[in-house]
Amino acid sequence: MSNSEVRPAGPRCEAAGRGAPAGQAGVLPPRAVPLGGPRAMTVRRTLPQRDRTLIGAWCFLDHYGPDDVAHTGGMDVAPHPHTGLQTVSWLFSGEIEHRDSLGSHALVRPGELNLMTGGRGISHSEVSTPRTTVLHGVQLWVALPGEHRDTGRDFRHYVPEPVRLDGADVRVFLGTLAGAASPVPTFTPLLGAELLLAPRATVALETDPAFEHGLLVDEGEVRFAGTLLRPAELGCLDAGHATLTLTNETDAPARTVLLGGTPFQEEIVMWWNFVGRSHEDIVAARQAWQNASDRFGTVDGYAGERLPAPALPHATLTPRGNTARRGADG
Repeated sequence: MSNSEVRPAGPRCEAAGRGAPAGQAGVLPPRAVPLGGPRAMTVRRTLPQRDRTLIGAWCFLDHYGPDDVAHTGGMDVAPHPHTGLQTVSWLFSGEIEHRDSLGSHALVRPGELNLMTGGRGISHSEVSTPRTTVLHGVQLWVALPGEHRDTGRDFRHYVPEPVRLDGADVRVFLGTLAGAASPVPTFTPLLGAELLLAPRATVALETDPAFEHGLLVDEGEVRFAGTLLRPAELGCLDAGHATLTLTNETDAPARTVLLGGTPFQEEIVMWWNFVGRSHEDIVAARQAWQNASDRFGTVDGYAGERLPAPALPHATLTPRGNTARRGADG
């Protein structure tokens, strides 16, 4: 998915360490971002925000749907580039056709992980299929650490088996949780899982205390580490917790996505679809894309033109880490 925000303002965040009692999760509210055009599909973005850039290496979270494709037109994102990151696609309903410059041609379906590594440079397109009536899911990005940010292109597909717990079904697409482990390799320690909570159920999950965690609520109202989260909100919790407790506060099933990872120690620059370490990194990547350089390759099979890069802002892009970890006073 292409990032249409090149100058995101973002609301102030009720982040962990800023307004949340010790040991409790903070709340990142979503903001609406249209994905272009008069019939644009609108996504709800919770990462990045002004006061929280990352949860582990997770640096971007778009949550969309359920969208009636007959009304919104669905998803049609022309070929666009990525550098310094991995894209993680996870659907709840619908189907998306993925094509990339590695030559991958795959379908994104509910409960199936599609992970693409950009590294030095990759391009891809994403189009909802004619079979799709309702499109609903999340698009996530992972920042690559400095030693691996120029790695080669890669694409992985994985279908996790559900793990049945007392009160929840869990699908682990990255990392390890509830006795399940994803075979998909990552460049930093990560966790990604969908959890479907039974009505009024409480689930205690053993987790790595070295991880930061984020919980996105898709459906229902869920209490996460003492904080009530409503649909489309992202709870964030700093490292230091060996057990996470989730409670579905409603009489219907609740669906969530749990993310985690060790704190990302590097500052990054995120602009458009690029993750770099400096303003110069972004300028070079943008110029390479505009010049149709071999750095990003070409996407075959998409009927249309590729996306042009937006203009750079009239200011130097500065690296940022997690302001939420710099103390309650910022």
